[in-house]
Amino acid sequence: MLNLIKKLKYWNSLKKKILIISGGVSKERIISLDTGKQVAKELRKNSYLVKICEPDKNLLAIIKNFKPQIIFNALHGQFGEDGYIQSILEIIGIPYTHSGVISSAKAMDKEISKKIFKKNKILTPKYFLYTFDKTNRRLTFEINKKLGFPVVIKPINEGSSVNVFICTRKNLFGKLRLLKDYKKVLIEQFIPGREIQAAIIGKKKLGAIELKPKRKFYDYQAKYNSKAKTEHIIPVDLSKNDYRKLMNITLKAHKLIGCRGVTRSDFKFYKGKFYLLEINTQPGMTKLSLVPEISSYVGISFINLIKLILEDASINK
Repeated sequence: MLNLIKKLKYWNSLKKKILIISGGVSKERIISLDTGKQVAKELRKNSYLVKICEPDKNLLAIIKNFKPQIIFNALHGQFGEDGYIQSILEIIGIPYTHSGVISSAKAMDKEISKKIFKKNKILTPKYFLYTFDKTNRRLTFEINKKLGFPVVIKPINEGSSVNVFICTRKNLFGKLRLLKDYKKVLIEQFIPGREIQAAIIGKKKLGAIELKPKRKFYDYQAKYNSKAKTEHIIPVDLSKNDYRKLMNITLKAHKLIGCRGVTRSDFKFYKGKFYLLEINTQPGMTKLSLVPEISSYVGISFINLIKLILEDASINK
C-alpha cells in the first residue's frame, strides 16, 4: 500500500490530457457509456483536461486534434476488451489503460483462460465447448456423463454475464436456441455456493466482496439494475487463511494471463474451495460497480483509483 501512496503523490504532481474511449457496439455499450461518464466526471472535478469519444471512424481525427497523453479505455465486451481496440491503440502509439492485446484476448476467451487456469492448477468448473453439432439426445448424454445437471451455458466471448443461463434438462434446448448466433458456447458445470469477487491493481491485492443476488444468480440485471437489490457484503466473512487463499489465486490468475492495471476475478466458494469462473480485464466503474466499492473500503477514493489505473497506462504490452 505504501508504494501505491507514493505513486499517487507523483501522479498528483501531474495534470494530463485524458481521452476516454467508451460506448462501442457490444452488448455492454450502455455500461461502457456509464463507466466513461463516471470517470470523466471525476477527472474533471480534479482539473484534468478530458474528452470522451466513441471508437468509430472519427477516433483518429479526435486523437490527432486533442493530442491526449493517455487513453482511458472504458469499453466493455467485444472489440473493447478482447484485444481489438488494444491492437489499434498499439499502432497509434499512445499509452492506454488496462491490459494489452494478448492478455485481453486470452482473458476474454473463456475457453482459453480456463485452459490456462487448469494447466496452472487453479480450480475452475468443468466444461466443454458446444458447437451446435449434436442431437439433443447426444448432448444430454454428454452433459450427464461429464458435468451433470444443472449446467451453465454462456458465450465464450461476452462479459457482464450477457446471455448466461443456468439450465436444467427441461429448459436447456430452449436457452441454447437463444445462443445459436454465437456458433459456439461453453457448457459448464454449475457450482452452487457463495458468489465472491476479488480485485487486483497493478500487482497488488486490492480486496474482495461477496454478493447475494435476489435473482437466480449474479446476472446482468443483478449487476447493473439497482432495483435488483443485490446485497453487497464487505468485508467478506472468510477465515484469514481462506481470504489469503482467495487473494493469492486472484493475483496468480492476473499474472498468468499477463494483465496490467486493474482486474476483477469472479469466484464461487463451495465446500471450502474457490472455483475461478473468469477474470475481467476492464471491470466497470459505474456507481454499482464492484472495484470502486472494494477500493473505497480499503481507503482508496474513486479519483485515486482512476489515477492508479492511469499511472499504469503503457504501450507495447
